[in-house]
Amino acid sequence: MTNNQKHLTDVARLHRANILKNLEHRLQVARSKGQSNLIQQLEAEKSYFNR
Repeated sequence: MTNNQKHLTDVARLHRANILKNLEHRLQVARSKGQSNLIQQLEAEKSYFNR
């Protein structure tokens, strides 16, 4: 693997981690507000990224 490929892999991994962190925060806020429809949507999105 070249340095450029490694860098792209690292960036992709970091991007995915940031998306999941953001989703988790949004889930916490939705749960605290009792927004069940949003919770379901965010859990589905999180499930998609956890494949």
